[in-house]
Amino acid sequence: MTALIVPLLLATVLVILAVAALRMRGSRRPAFLREVTFVLSAYFLYFVIRGVTEARESEAIARALALERLEQRLHLFYEVRLQAAVLDHSWLIELVNAVYIWGHWPVVGAVGLWLYLTRRRAYRRYRNAMLISGAVGIVIFMLFPTAPPRLANPELIDTVVERTDAYRVMQPPQLTNQFAAVPSLHLGWNLLMGIALVREAKRQWMQMFGWLMPPVMFAATIITANHYLLDAVAGAVVVLVALGIVERWGPRSRIRLPARLGGRPVRRAPTKASLGED
Repeated sequence: MTALIVPLLLATVLVILAVAALRMRGSRRPAFLREVTFVLSAYFLYFVIRGVTEARESEAIARALALERLEQRLHLFYEVRLQAAVLDHSWLIELVNAVYIWGHWPVVGAVGLWLYLTRRRAYRRYRNAMLISGAVGIVIFMLFPTAPPRLANPELIDTVVERTDAYRVMQPPQLTNQFAAVPSLHLGWNLLMGIALVREAKRQWMQMFGWLMPPVMFAATIITANHYLLDAVAGAVVVLVALGIVERWGPRSRIRLPARLGGRPVRRAPTKASLGED
């Protein structure tokens, strides 16, 4: 069954992109195809660079244990208790695994496509924030490899690997760095998409999804033992700083468009000053 998921998933993505391209006017299609190519290239480059990073296992585990001790000193070490509370409930484990696997890249991709099609200016903002935070993440992965709790603490188990192999579809083992737990961009990028939905969406259900998605994903990263609590905090900080950089120093439009116009150009009436009148 799992072997069929890959072609079905790729086919679905291609159909969605093809439909989006066909619905565009002829002059907008080349720009859309260029953007798709750019984003997919960045996506694969991120995983290739992260995947070929030298895995320094002993150092990565030592750093994870140090992080665990820090959480204990801060009275934040709840990972073992949280996972133990749900392990006896198979439906909860399946739900948490599904959130962790299918609530990340499919959601990030869907929100990104929606932003591109409906909020082009906002799309560039969040895309650039993802690129900056991804670059920062790669540097940290390379300089400070950190193991996830499932590899550092014997009391925790990897619920994703033990209960399902669907994650191999979304992130092949060949492109996976086991020691890239800090920062947790799994949580950080979901937080970024949540912010985008809360800010940009008009429909209340989309805004509610934007509010709920980050805390639900936060819980999933902890319960599946893929990240410590402080991993997730680090991911959120990196993403929020990246978004702040884009909003502070990124290119700005001379005319701030009302959100209700959906990003369509607005022509202002000429003022007296612009006409040279006294």
